[in-house]
Amino acid sequence: MSHLMSIYARIPVAFEKGEGVWLWDTTGKRYLDALAGIAVCDVGHCHPRVTQAICEQAGKLVHTSNLYEIPLQEKLAARLTEIAGMDNAFFCNSGAEANEAAIKIARLHGHQNGIDNPAIVVMENSFHGRTMATLTASGSRKVQAGFEPLVSGFVRVPYNDLAAVAQVASRNRNIVAVLVEPVQGEGGIRVPLPLPDYFHGLRRLCDDNGWLLMLDEIQSGIGRTGKWFAHQWSGVKPDVMTLAKGIASGVPLGACLARGAASQVFKPGNHGSTFGGGPLACAAALATLGVIEDEGLIANAVKMGNAIRDGLTAQLAGVRGVKQVRGLGLMVGVELDVPCGALVQSALENGLLINVTAGSVIRLLPALIIGRSEVDELVAGLSSVVKAFLAQQPAAQPAG
Repeated sequence: MSHLMSIYARIPVAFEKGEGVWLWDTTGKRYLDALAGIAVCDVGHCHPRVTQAICEQAGKLVHTSNLYEIPLQEKLAARLTEIAGMDNAFFCNSGAEANEAAIKIARLHGHQNGIDNPAIVVMENSFHGRTMATLTASGSRKVQAGFEPLVSGFVRVPYNDLAAVAQVASRNRNIVAVLVEPVQGEGGIRVPLPLPDYFHGLRRLCDDNGWLLMLDEIQSGIGRTGKWFAHQWSGVKPDVMTLAKGIASGVPLGACLARGAASQVFKPGNHGSTFGGGPLACAAALATLGVIEDEGLIANAVKMGNAIRDGLTAQLAGVRGVKQVRGLGLMVGVELDVPCGALVQSALENGLLINVTAGSVIRLLPALIIGRSEVDELVAGLSSVVKAFLAQQPAAQPAG
């Protein structure tokens, strides 16, 4: 009998060591990890520089709390704001907490400007976390069901639809911000096209209406799409940006960055975190950022992401049931025309770790260190299991 709460439908495998893009289970079987801990292990498993930084810091100091100055936190904030073009940062433990901070900034900003019932525009098919506020902000009934009453103050519109946002602006005077993922990860690796037009349009609507533009870069940030942050493909700057996942190679850390008026909203007592931005997590994050920069991993994300998409497109061309191969950098999605959760187990049996999201989208989020030989192995292995799976599906019946 397990003494764990029945929260996760876990895959029946346990791993005991990792190196680069490879994992070994407790029986010694090796797997190509095309998920990287859900976009967390950006520089691969157990990168020597990150491992050394964690070990050295653990041997000196793990925690003091935010009652005191934390030099590594100051250093990390300076580095992140430099590469992001932001003004300051708040550190927490997870993506959901980072988004909670962003939501609080938006609401407090609204109240400070005389709006008694501030509301935030959010998107269909989005995912922002599982706290009460972030699950309400998410565009998924699956994560919301059973947790009603939900939190008020959110207005939902379709993703990649500027006209819908403009319509909200014309009829709702309580809007204070827009919260959006540059690339929807849990929603099925959906990229707004053309991406620059969408974000320039959102920036313009926010500026015209006095709203904050808040970008959830938790899955798409830290080099994953071939820029430090996905929104940088558009040249637009947000007022608030949230980060987590790949920031510290698996040591829990989240961040909420802000600039301009948004950076001055919080004052002492408005927000906080006991564990957020501790010395251990910040040491891991600084080492991770250093590896990404020094090893050219952002450029590698573009090159290898293109190779994965091109390879899968070629291998799956003409295969009945494959709708689209899409993505940006090393966020790759393969959409099928049927639910395909069973593919996770099939891939596992073939030594490949993948994920299925939005019911019918195979999601690939490999480490930024992945090389061409590993890409070729990934493309061949995934193509094989997808073809075998689709061959077993009944043919679609003609309409009418």
